[in-house]
Amino acid sequence: IIWSVVILSILQDVVRTVGELKKYVRMALEMGAGNAKTVSVQDLVFDPRTILKCMYGCDDWGKRWSCPSAPKALMPWEAEKVLRRYSRGILVHTHDPKRLQEITYQMEMEAFYDGYPFAFALAECYLCETCTFPAPCKFPAKARPSMQALGIDVYATVKKLGLPLKPLKSKDETPDFYGLVLLE
Repeated sequence: IIWSVVILSILQDVVRTVGELKKYVRMALEMGAGNAKTVSVQDLVFDPRTILKCMYGCDDWGKRWSCPSAPKALMPWEAEKVLRRYSRGILVHTHDPKRLQEITYQMEMEAFYDGYPFAFALAECYLCETCTFPAPCKFPAKARPSMQALGIDVYATVKKLGLPLKPLKSKDETPDFYGLVLLE
């Protein structure tokens, strides 16, 4: 009888969690995401080489508070240890980086109030037209780093999950933007 109660309790937790994750997927889609998908943190591909693309491929290196170039920012090899403490999340896809940031932040807040105290959004910050760096951030409670800033290989992760993403060959092509809301 005791094992039956334990198994029933575990199953109830799983059903509750699956239902809540679907809620956040619906929320993302209703807010304008092109796609949203539940993911296991085990499906995320970490690679500390992402910092090389930040340092030598991004015009914003040294110009944004949400980048690994900012003082006291977690380096990708440090961030992986922290992010692996999560078990699941919602991957969100849009074609508009500002919309992505708003969607993921609202999902983070909703999840926090739903009982996920460590809910955390990852989406490149576009709160200001131009980042105030090195002056103090205008929105420190809302600004978040991108997935790649924390060492997640977005291309490999998205490919692994069967979602669209390809390098752009011209500025005329529509970019894909991805964000992640981690839940625990």
